[in-house]
Amino acid sequence: MADDELEAIRRQRMAELQAKQGDTSKNQQEEGRQRESEMRNSILAQVLDQSARARLSNLALVKPEKAKAVENYLIQMAHMGSLGGKISETGLIEILEKVSQQTEKKTTVKFNRRKVMDSDEEDDD
Repeated sequence: MADDELEAIRRQRMAELQAKQGDTSKNQQEEGRQRESEMRNSILAQVLDQSARARLSNLALVKPEKAKAVENYLIQMAHMGSLGGKISETGLIEILEKVSQQTEKKTTVKFNRRKVMDSDEEDDD
């Protein structure tokens, strides 16, 4: 009986340790995401002026995937050093148009009509 109890205590302790380790890895992932978000925000604050920043945040509310694409584009341009100063709202609008043209989806509708045998020929009998 003592061996069974000892084994149960060991299993319980292992489960507690694994749960604690899982919590710390989740916390590390959350901290990493938070650091990345802060870094993105600081870069965008350096690159965009106040009105452009407001427009980008409004876009993020409506179309988050498009705002993310524009943010990635701006961060990439900032890392390459091809931005000359802060971007105004009109400059951001031009960038939005470029991104929209690149990601524009063209939908086409194709009708496939079924050819049904004409039953009029049978009625002539």
